[in-house]
Amino acid sequence: MRPPENRIDFKPVTKGDLPLIELWFAEPHLREWWGEPDEEIALIRDMVEDRDTTRPFLIQLDGAPIGYIQYWFLGELQTEEWLEDHPWLSAFPEHAVGIDVSIGEPGLTGRGIGPAAIRAFARRLHTWGHSVIITDPDPDNHRAVRAYEKAGFRPVPHLEDMTGGDVLIMQFHNE
Repeated sequence: MRPPENRIDFKPVTKGDLPLIELWFAEPHLREWWGEPDEEIALIRDMVEDRDTTRPFLIQLDGAPIGYIQYWFLGELQTEEWLEDHPWLSAFPEHAVGIDVSIGEPGLTGRGIGPAAIRAFARRLHTWGHSVIITDPDPDNHRAVRAYEKAGFRPVPHLEDMTGGDVLIMQFHNE
């Protein structure tokens, strides 16, 4: 049984949160999909210090931090360099945002928290004026794909040929 969305909240990441996030990213269930923890923490540090426009947040369940979520702006990636390797980016308006999420605490995966957090965050982004919300999980990350589907994201089939098969483009439908 998934937790109700009203038990989930989001807090902007601060420098003080980085050690906890680094511990999470070292966990095998995150490292497999996110890569080297040191590299990811450096990227998040850039976000926190305003050297990157991606917005990082902690996922909180009943006030306790349990995961990481971020949103990024597609328009900033719709450059010639990025479009050459990621042509699917051109299929969305420049005001679209993308999200990435991970439940950091290993004992909390598989309990419905991820889908509830994703849905709550996507709805919050929608209230902030973001009408086009996407995600791009690795298609082999079945847990993530299922979580996004349960949260209201649907694959965008006509983009499959544009991804090279390394990502599955999914769009949020606020149902």
